[in-house]
Amino acid sequence: LEALTDILLTTIRQQTSTSKTITTITETTVTNTFHGIRKDVSAEELLKSKIIDQTVYEGLRQGTITVDSVSKKGSVQKYLQGTNSIAGVHIQSTKEKMSIYEAKRRGILTPGTALVLLEAQAATGFVIDPVTNRKLSVEEAVAEGLVGRELRDKLLSAERAVTGYTDPYTGNTISLFQALKKDLIVKDHGIRLLEAQIATGGIIDPVNSHRLPVEVAYQRGYFDQEMNQILSDPDDDTKGFFDPNTKENLTYLQLVERGVNDPETGLCLLSLYK
Repeated sequence: LEALTDILLTTIRQQTSTSKTITTITETTVTNTFHGIRKDVSAEELLKSKIIDQTVYEGLRQGTITVDSVSKKGSVQKYLQGTNSIAGVHIQSTKEKMSIYEAKRRGILTPGTALVLLEAQAATGFVIDPVTNRKLSVEEAVAEGLVGRELRDKLLSAERAVTGYTDPYTGNTISLFQALKKDLIVKDHGIRLLEAQIATGGIIDPVNSHRLPVEVAYQRGYFDQEMNQILSDPDDDTKGFFDPNTKENLTYLQLVERGVNDPETGLCLLSLYK
Protein backbone atom coordinates (compact mmCIF):
# COMPACT_ATOMS: atom_id res chain seq x y z
CA LEU A 1 0.00 0.00 0.00
CA GLU A 2 2.81 2.42 0.87
CA ALA A 3 4.56 1.61 -2.40
CA LEU A 4 1.35 2.30 -4.33
CA THR A 5 0.90 5.64 -2.51
CA ASP A 6 4.49 6.66 -3.41
CA ILE A 7 3.86 5.86 -7.06
CA LEU A 8 0.63 7.92 -7.10
CA LEU A 9 2.32 10.89 -5.39
CA THR A 10 5.24 10.74 -7.84
CA THR A 11 2.82 10.66 -10.80
CA ILE A 12 0.88 13.67 -9.45
CA ARG A 13 4.11 15.62 -8.95
CA GLN A 14 5.23 14.87 -12.50
CA GLN A 15 1.87 15.93 -13.94
CA THR A 16 1.91 19.14 -11.90
CA SER A 17 5.48 19.86 -13.00
CA THR A 18 4.61 19.17 -16.66
CA SER A 19 1.54 21.39 -16.42
CA LYS A 20 3.62 24.25 -15.00
CA THR A 21 6.26 23.83 -17.70
CA ILE A 22 3.67 23.94 -20.49
CA THR A 23 2.08 27.08 -19.01
CA THR A 24 5.47 28.82 -18.87
CA ILE A 25 6.29 27.94 -22.50
CA THR A 26 2.90 29.22 -23.70
CA GLU A 27 3.41 32.57 -21.96
CA THR A 28 6.88 32.94 -23.46
CA THR A 29 5.86 32.27 -27.06
CA VAL A 30 3.13 34.91 -27.30
CA THR A 31 5.15 37.81 -25.88
CA ASN A 32 6.97 39.34 -28.84
CA THR A 33 7.38 43.11 -28.81
CA PHE A 34 9.50 45.36 -30.99
CA HIS A 35 10.87 48.83 -30.31
CA GLY A 36 8.72 51.33 -32.21
CA ILE A 37 9.34 55.05 -32.55
CA ARG A 38 8.08 56.01 -29.10
CA LYS A 39 6.65 52.79 -27.66
CA ASP A 40 6.75 49.02 -28.15
CA VAL A 41 4.92 47.39 -31.04
CA SER A 42 3.50 43.85 -30.92
CA ALA A 43 4.18 41.18 -33.52
CA GLU A 44 0.42 41.06 -34.11
CA GLU A 45 0.40 44.74 -35.05
CA LEU A 46 3.31 44.24 -37.48
CA LEU A 47 1.40 41.37 -39.09
CA LYS A 48 -1.78 43.49 -39.40
CA SER A 49 0.29 46.28 -40.94
CA LYS A 50 1.85 43.90 -43.49
CA ILE A 51 5.35 44.66 -42.20
CA ILE A 52 5.94 40.98 -41.45
CA ASP A 53 4.19 38.01 -43.05
CA GLN A 54 2.39 35.04 -41.51
CA THR A 55 5.48 32.79 -41.73
CA VAL A 56 7.63 35.22 -39.73
CA TYR A 57 4.81 35.76 -37.25
CA GLU A 58 4.44 32.02 -36.64
CA GLY A 59 8.21 31.69 -36.28
CA LEU A 60 8.16 34.38 -33.59
CA ARG A 61 5.29 32.67 -31.76
CA GLN A 62 7.04 29.30 -31.83
CA GLY A 63 10.41 30.73 -30.84
CA THR A 64 12.21 29.60 -34.02
CA ILE A 65 12.78 33.25 -35.04
CA THR A 66 13.95 35.96 -32.63
CA VAL A 67 12.69 39.53 -32.30
CA ASP A 68 16.29 40.74 -32.67
CA SER A 69 16.83 39.01 -36.02
CA VAL A 70 13.52 40.33 -37.41
CA SER A 71 14.24 43.87 -36.13
CA LYS A 72 17.55 43.93 -38.03
CA LYS A 73 15.93 43.20 -41.39
CA GLY A 74 16.02 46.35 -43.51
CA SER A 75 12.40 45.92 -44.59
CA VAL A 76 11.26 45.84 -40.95
CA GLN A 77 13.72 48.37 -39.49
CA LYS A 78 12.53 50.95 -42.02
CA TYR A 79 9.01 50.84 -40.56
CA LEU A 80 10.04 50.57 -36.91
CA GLN A 81 12.68 53.31 -36.82
CA GLY A 82 12.63 55.00 -40.22
CA THR A 83 15.60 56.03 -42.31
CA ASN A 84 17.84 59.04 -41.79
CA SER A 85 16.45 62.54 -41.67
CA ILE A 86 18.91 65.44 -42.03
CA ALA A 87 20.64 65.28 -38.66
CA GLY A 88 22.95 68.28 -38.83
CA VAL A 89 25.37 70.32 -40.88
CA HIS A 90 28.81 69.54 -42.30
CA ILE A 91 31.03 72.50 -43.19
CA GLN A 92 33.13 71.57 -46.22
CA SER A 93 35.98 74.03 -45.63
CA THR A 94 36.64 73.07 -41.99
CA LYS A 95 35.22 69.50 -41.98
CA GLU A 96 33.29 70.50 -38.86
CA LYS A 97 29.90 69.02 -38.02
CA MET A 98 27.28 70.66 -35.85
CA SER A 99 23.60 70.60 -34.99
CA ILE A 100 21.03 72.52 -37.03
CA TYR A 101 20.44 74.91 -34.14
CA GLU A 102 24.18 75.55 -33.65
CA ALA A 103 24.45 76.39 -37.37
CA LYS A 104 21.61 78.88 -36.93
CA ARG A 105 23.24 80.34 -33.80
CA ARG A 106 26.48 80.92 -35.72
CA GLY A 107 24.64 82.52 -38.63
CA ILE A 108 25.51 79.66 -41.02
CA LEU A 109 21.83 78.83 -41.57
CA THR A 110 19.03 81.40 -41.64
CA PRO A 111 16.46 81.10 -38.83
CA GLY A 112 13.78 80.07 -41.37
CA THR A 113 15.87 77.30 -42.94
CA ALA A 114 16.94 76.00 -39.53
CA LEU A 115 13.35 75.93 -38.22
CA VAL A 116 12.06 73.96 -41.22
CA LEU A 117 14.87 71.38 -40.85
CA LEU A 118 14.27 71.04 -37.10
CA GLU A 119 10.53 70.66 -37.64
CA ALA A 120 11.27 67.85 -40.11
CA GLN A 121 13.42 66.12 -37.46
CA ALA A 122 10.68 66.42 -34.82
CA ALA A 123 7.99 65.22 -37.26
CA THR A 124 9.98 62.14 -38.27
CA GLY A 125 10.80 60.87 -34.80
CA PHE A 126 13.36 62.82 -32.80
CA VAL A 127 15.53 65.93 -32.62
CA ILE A 128 19.07 64.73 -33.39
CA ASP A 129 22.43 65.66 -31.92
CA PRO A 130 24.85 64.80 -34.77
CA VAL A 131 27.92 65.27 -32.57
CA THR A 132 26.94 62.72 -29.89
CA ASN A 133 24.63 60.67 -32.17
CA ARG A 134 21.72 60.95 -29.73
CA LYS A 135 18.02 61.19 -30.56
CA LEU A 136 15.87 63.23 -28.19
CA SER A 137 12.25 64.25 -27.77
CA VAL A 138 11.60 67.98 -28.17
CA GLU A 139 11.33 68.49 -24.40
CA GLU A 140 14.62 66.63 -23.85
CA ALA A 141 16.34 68.63 -26.63
CA VAL A 142 15.21 71.92 -25.10
CA ALA A 143 16.24 70.83 -21.59
CA GLU A 144 19.72 69.89 -22.82
CA GLY A 145 20.20 73.04 -24.90
CA LEU A 146 20.29 71.20 -28.24
CA VAL A 147 17.62 73.65 -29.42
CA GLY A 148 16.64 77.01 -27.98
CA ARG A 149 13.58 77.48 -25.79
CA GLU A 150 12.19 79.98 -28.30
CA LEU A 151 11.56 77.09 -30.72
CA ARG A 152 9.90 74.79 -28.16
CA ASP A 153 6.25 75.43 -29.07
CA LYS A 154 6.80 75.18 -32.82
CA LEU A 155 8.78 71.96 -32.47
CA LEU A 156 6.23 70.44 -30.07
CA SER A 157 3.59 71.17 -32.72
CA ALA A 158 5.70 69.36 -35.36
CA GLU A 159 6.32 66.47 -32.95
CA ARG A 160 2.58 65.77 -32.88
CA ALA A 161 3.08 64.27 -36.34
CA VAL A 162 4.72 61.41 -34.40
CA THR A 163 2.71 61.30 -31.18
CA GLY A 164 -0.64 62.24 -32.73
CA TYR A 165 -3.07 65.14 -32.74
CA THR A 166 -6.25 65.23 -30.65
CA ASP A 167 -9.50 65.40 -32.59
CA PRO A 168 -11.38 68.27 -30.88
CA TYR A 169 -14.74 66.64 -31.63
CA THR A 170 -14.09 63.06 -30.50
CA GLY A 171 -10.98 63.31 -28.31
CA ASN A 172 -9.40 60.52 -30.37
CA THR A 173 -5.74 60.48 -31.40
CA ILE A 174 -5.46 61.18 -35.13
CA SER A 175 -2.60 61.25 -37.61
CA LEU A 176 -0.88 64.14 -39.36
CA PHE A 177 -2.87 63.57 -42.55
CA GLN A 178 -6.18 63.36 -40.67
CA ALA A 179 -5.36 66.60 -38.82
CA LEU A 180 -4.59 68.18 -42.19
CA LYS A 181 -7.96 67.06 -43.61
CA LYS A 182 -9.76 68.49 -40.56
CA ASP A 183 -7.92 71.84 -40.98
CA LEU A 184 -6.26 71.51 -37.59
CA ILE A 185 -2.93 72.49 -39.15
CA VAL A 186 -1.99 74.83 -42.00
CA LYS A 187 -1.96 72.98 -45.32
CA ASP A 188 1.54 73.93 -46.54
CA HIS A 189 3.01 73.12 -43.13
CA GLY A 190 1.24 69.75 -42.96
CA ILE A 191 2.27 68.76 -46.49
CA ARG A 192 5.89 69.59 -45.70
CA LEU A 193 5.89 67.37 -42.60
CA LEU A 194 4.05 64.55 -44.39
CA GLU A 195 6.55 64.64 -47.24
CA ALA A 196 9.41 64.42 -44.72
CA GLN A 197 7.82 61.32 -43.14
CA ILE A 198 7.41 59.59 -46.50
CA ALA A 199 11.00 60.47 -47.49
CA THR A 200 12.33 58.87 -44.29
CA GLY A 201 10.55 55.52 -44.34
CA GLY A 202 6.80 56.06 -44.48
CA ILE A 203 3.79 57.72 -42.89
CA ILE A 204 3.76 57.40 -39.10
CA ASP A 205 0.84 55.74 -37.34
CA PRO A 206 0.75 57.75 -34.06
CA VAL A 207 -1.53 55.26 -32.31
CA ASN A 208 0.77 52.26 -32.88
CA SER A 209 4.07 54.20 -33.05
CA HIS A 210 5.54 52.87 -36.28
CA ARG A 211 5.58 53.71 -39.99
CA LEU A 212 3.23 52.17 -42.50
CA PRO A 213 3.45 50.71 -46.00
CA VAL A 214 1.52 52.98 -48.39
CA GLU A 215 -1.37 50.56 -48.97
CA VAL A 216 -1.92 50.18 -45.20
CA ALA A 217 -1.80 53.97 -44.76
CA TYR A 218 -4.60 54.21 -47.35
CA GLN A 219 -6.67 51.58 -45.50
CA ARG A 220 -6.31 53.35 -42.14
CA GLY A 221 -7.25 56.73 -43.57
CA TYR A 222 -3.75 58.17 -43.08
CA PHE A 223 -3.28 58.99 -46.78
CA ASP A 224 -5.35 59.35 -49.96
CA GLN A 225 -5.01 59.54 -53.74
CA GLU A 226 -5.24 63.33 -53.83
CA MET A 227 -2.36 63.74 -51.40
CA ASN A 228 -0.38 61.09 -53.24
CA GLN A 229 -0.78 63.11 -56.43
CA ILE A 230 0.34 66.34 -54.73
CA LEU A 231 3.49 64.69 -53.37
CA SER A 232 4.23 62.68 -56.54
CA ASP A 233 4.23 65.77 -58.74
CA PRO A 234 5.66 68.54 -56.55
CA ASP A 235 5.58 72.15 -57.72
CA ASP A 236 7.24 75.16 -56.10
CA ASP A 237 4.39 75.44 -53.59
CA THR A 238 5.08 71.99 -52.19
CA LYS A 239 8.88 72.15 -52.35
CA GLY A 240 9.21 73.36 -48.80
CA PHE A 241 12.94 72.86 -48.18
CA PHE A 242 15.66 75.32 -49.14
CA ASP A 243 19.12 74.29 -50.34
CA PRO A 244 21.51 76.96 -48.97
CA ASN A 245 24.18 75.98 -51.52
CA THR A 246 22.15 76.36 -54.72
CA LYS A 247 19.32 78.61 -53.40
CA GLU A 248 16.76 76.15 -54.79
CA ASN A 249 13.48 75.06 -53.21
CA LEU A 250 13.43 71.27 -53.01
CA THR A 251 11.42 68.39 -51.63
CA TYR A 252 12.77 66.82 -48.46
CA LEU A 253 13.78 63.70 -50.38
CA GLN A 254 15.81 65.80 -52.83
CA LEU A 255 17.57 67.59 -49.98
CA VAL A 256 18.33 64.29 -48.20
CA GLU A 257 19.78 62.90 -51.44
CA ARG A 258 22.17 65.88 -51.60
CA GLY A 259 23.37 65.21 -48.06
CA VAL A 260 26.51 63.34 -47.05
CA ASN A 261 26.76 60.38 -44.68
CA ASP A 262 28.89 60.97 -41.62
CA PRO A 263 31.39 58.06 -41.55
CA GLU A 264 31.49 58.12 -37.73
CA THR A 265 27.75 57.90 -37.06
CA GLY A 266 26.10 57.02 -40.38
CA LEU A 267 23.87 60.10 -39.99
CA CYS A 268 22.87 62.25 -42.95
CA LEU A 269 24.38 65.74 -42.86
CA LEU A 270 23.67 68.79 -45.01
CA SER A 271 27.03 69.69 -46.53
CA LEU A 272 27.59 73.45 -46.83
CA TYR A 273 30.15 75.01 -49.14
CA LYS A 274 31.12 78.02 -47.08
